[in-house]
Order: sequence, then structure tokens, then C-alpha cells
Amino acid sequence: MFGFLKRLLPKRLRKKKTVIPVVRLHGAITAESGFLQSGLSLSGVAAALEDAFDRKDCPAVALMINSPGGSPVQSRMIFQRIRSLAKEHDKQVLVFVEDVAASGGYMLALAGDEIFVDPTSIVGSIGVVSGGFGFTGVMEKAGVERRLYTAGSNKAILDPFSPEKAEDVAHLLSMQKDIHQVFIDMVKERRGARLKDDPDLFSGLFWSGQRGLELGLVDAIGSLREVLRERFGEKTEMELVESPRSMFGRRLPAVRGTLPGADTIAASLAKGIVQSVEERALWSRYGL
Repeated sequence: MFGFLKRLLPKRLRKKKTVIPVVRLHGAITAESGFLQSGLSLSGVAAALEDAFDRKDCPAVALMINSPGGSPVQSRMIFQRIRSLAKEHDKQVLVFVEDVAASGGYMLALAGDEIFVDPTSIVGSIGVVSGGFGFTGVMEKAGVERRLYTAGSNKAILDPFSPEKAEDVAHLLSMQKDIHQVFIDMVKERRGARLKDDPDLFSGLFWSGQRGLELGLVDAIGSLREVLRERFGEKTEMELVESPRSMFGRRLPAVRGTLPGADTIAASLAKGIVQSVEERALWSRYGL
């Protein structure tokens, strides 16, 4: 609010100092981040990104990233929006990794012209993973018969209540390979000659910030405040730019609509519980 009021003052009345807008990208990356749901998605961060890049007197935009990954589509969409805004407004993008920028979280970090980490941050995990459960044995013991009817021979591919088929798994692995290659190409394009030749670089392994620096996945060890003041002067101020939030503290999408009804709230609560479990599993993969 105070930052907005300052921008309304004539330039001659403002103090001569550099202000760098900071956008925090925190959480697992999901397809939904609406009412009562906490996932990180393009709709949830679009407004904050637009606001940050629209600051005409700011030479750069800083992104603080803390994400274990998630949806590759949402990760790439957020990446593309950041790069598009940076080009449109001619802004430098500086990324600062907190605990983790892994998998889709590292894809977000690639949007930065420079990536800074703590030595104990976790980066990498350049790969694609899918998981699920098979319930055929449980159904047999419970005396439950599976009845499935489809129009299209592959409509029920990878159905968790049917026996696994080798051809279904082969199709999934082929699709994962395609997505993995897109990720690899993004890393090579954005990191270029800074990358070191290491056989495990694109294997899905993840590393400490210090090791990530040695591999060329990041540019330097450094914190937000120290780097920005060294880069733009001791009087540099950081202004956190956030997306609008609901009464429950959740990020709201950058669209307008009617207030949700009781049935929508109940459904969102149920989805929120499932989402929390899935997000907890993502974080725990990195010991967090």
C-alpha cells in the first residue's frame, strides 16, 4: 500500500533511491490455486508479476523461489510469463533460491538472468516423475469385481483398478521422455556454456546450492539484501509485491468472479486436504 502511495507522488517529491520489486514464488506448483487452495500456478501469481514488471523506475525484478516442483505445464507457463514480461519491460530478472528450487521449481529459477542460492539450498532434479497405486490385489481379497466399459481401446490406460499392462507403461515412459527433453532443452538454452559436463546433470538428481554452483546450475552464493545493495547501492530498498488474497489467506487468481457457494467451499476443502498431503510428499522428498 505504501509503495503504491509513493508512486502517486511527483518524482521531484520522492526520495532518490532505488526500489527493487520482489515477488515470492512459494509452494508446490499445481493446476489450481483458487479459493481455499494454496498451490502455485500462473493464475495465482500473474497479478503480482504484472505489477512488479510494470514499475518503470526499477532496473530489475527479484524473484524469491522456494518450490519442490509439481505441474510441468504450470511451471513452464510461469517461466514463459516471466520471460515475456522481462522482454516487454526491458528488466533484468534476479532469482534468489530459498530452501529448494527443484524439478518445476528449478524450471521457475531458469527464468532468471542470474540465479543466487544459499550454500545449503537444494537445486536440480531435472527430470519427470509419475506415480500411483494398484488396487487389484485388495479388490480380489475384498471380493470386489471391477467393471469397466470404454469406447476406445486405450481410454482406460493405466487404470489403477485393473492389472498393469506393459504397453501402457511404455506409453507413459515415452510421454515422460518427451517432457524431460523439453526441460533439458530449457536448461541448456538458459544456462548455456555455464553448465558443466556431468553425466548426472539431467538424471533427476538434486544437489546443494554449493554443488549446483560447481555444476553451473546457478551463478553465485548470495542473499537477496546483500546482492541487491551491492548491485544497486546501499540505499536500495526491496518492496514485496504480492497477489491479492482471500479472507483465508490463499492466493486469489487474477480474474474476477462471484463469491463461492457452500458446495464450492466444501469441495475446495476436500481438494485442499488432498493437495496438502501431496504437497507434503513433494517437500519431504528433499528432506524438508
